Amino acid sequence: MSLQENTAREVAVKFENITKTFGSVVANNNVSFDVYKGEILSLLGENGCGKTTLMNMLSGIYFPDKGNIYVYGQPVVIQSPKDAFAYKIGMVHQHFKLVEVFTALQNIALILEKGQKYDLKKIREGVNQICSKYGFNIDLDKKVYNMSVSEKQTLEIVKVLYRGTDILVLDEPTAVLTPQETKKLFAVIKNMREDGKSIIIITHKLNEVMEISDRVTILRKGEYIGTVLTTETNEKELTEMMVGKKVELKIDRPKTEFDRPILEIRDLLVKADDGSVAINGTSFYIRSGEILGVAGITGCGQKELCEAIAGIRDIEKGLITHDGESLIGLSPKEIIKKGVSMSFIPEDRLGMGLVPSMSITDNMMLKTYADGKGIFVDRKNARERAVALVKKLSIVTPSTETPVRRLSGGNVQKVLVGREIESNPNVIVTAYPVRGLDINSSYAIYDILNEQKKKGTGILFIGEDLDVMLALCDKIMVLCHGRNMGIVHASKTTKEELGLMMTGSLDLSEAKNKEYGKAKDSRLTDEQWLELEQKENSEEKGENDNG
Repeated sequence: MSLQENTAREVAVKFENITKTFGSVVANNNVSFDVYKGEILSLLGENGCGKTTLMNMLSGIYFPDKGNIYVYGQPVVIQSPKDAFAYKIGMVHQHFKLVEVFTALQNIALILEKGQKYDLKKIREGVNQICSKYGFNIDLDKKVYNMSVSEKQTLEIVKVLYRGTDILVLDEPTAVLTPQETKKLFAVIKNMREDGKSIIIITHKLNEVMEISDRVTILRKGEYIGTVLTTETNEKELTEMMVGKKVELKIDRPKTEFDRPILEIRDLLVKADDGSVAINGTSFYIRSGEILGVAGITGCGQKELCEAIAGIRDIEKGLITHDGESLIGLSPKEIIKKGVSMSFIPEDRLGMGLVPSMSITDNMMLKTYADGKGIFVDRKNARERAVALVKKLSIVTPSTETPVRRLSGGNVQKVLVGREIESNPNVIVTAYPVRGLDINSSYAIYDILNEQKKKGTGILFIGEDLDVMLALCDKIMVLCHGRNMGIVHASKTTKEELGLMMTGSLDLSEAKNKEYGKAKDSRLTDEQWLELEQKENSEEKGENDNG
């Protein structure tokens, strides 16, 4: 079907010359395009290009400074989410808005309008009809705090559908899903499209754009670039439209001369904030010049693992050593005094990684301000580093003195990643370093990590995109409910195998432990390390010889 034939279809949403500014920053500038009834439209663009701002105006969070929005041909004024629901528009945000201590059914009941009868039996019947119609699978009596990420997302979608939504916006819907969960979600989305729903997906995953969408709309620097049929484009063309120039979409995995393990973790036991076991007897090591990926469903213990290694979470049991020296019980400052130059890029970029109210310059100083002499800090040097970082990572900001809370999520992430890598670490612990970044910025981060790898840095990489992990990492460890389900060579496994390990359906850890003769509660001897090194190097050589 051509774009000309598409124009004969009914238009569900029409954006006409939409403009939105925040002070001197123009988020959207005269944006105009249509969304058809019964289609899946992907919205693409670099960080700060105005995608989320535009959708927030459709869902009633923001109001345009100029322009009009039409719903099924009628001009509408959407000043609040309640107005949006009146026009059957719903948005599922990347960060869920659920009451953790309530059941799924009770969360759905919370959306009832004032005056509507609170009849849980009737609500259950209505929700079951929706689930049956579109293929959802949800336990309505399950508490939210016991749900997986995919279950919470399903609940959010069911909530807006129960409210009568015909136009649905999904913000990064597959960010933390396994391949199997993504496949189920896509099947449901296609069912909704067949029922005449209009779905707008904000995403950075081009492979998923090509798989699920009918058309793709591209924004660049707040302006509309164009809309293309998915069947008539490819990932390279879409990237060029987003960035405005040709970009090589290739993740390198450079070969390095692996040294002995720089960081060793043995039988680690770590508890979560609520007292439950987050990491349960996990053992692994990272070599110099190696990227070890950690895959797992959100909540499987990645956060606690990172914090334990970085020295900001207590360890109940186990061993963490750097070049043979124990790091157990040491604070981040004491770890640095031991000669361990460790960079930690946490999952919570604003809550833990940066100070939201401080400028980029001041956030650059957080790790070094105490190194100066006297009572005054060296802001001149920090500002120069901040300016260099803004240029290197193309951070969109009015200036280096802008508070980071005013930046888009992707640009905040760039500030955090850039600051940590700039300190020349020999160990990097990073959780979702490209979360919220556009394709061009993501590849820039991958290149930077590979540069660190070639310098001999050992990198623990927690990611959510399995395609990226398979291309970037040397090995991948899979966690499920805090347990190590096995460590596999990235070049010898598949997304499907990783997905099975992430859900606990496949456990390779026992076989590995027997293979390497790891005795419980004991460290590998030098002879065992040597045997393991020789075995893995032999496997890698054989793999290269076989092409």
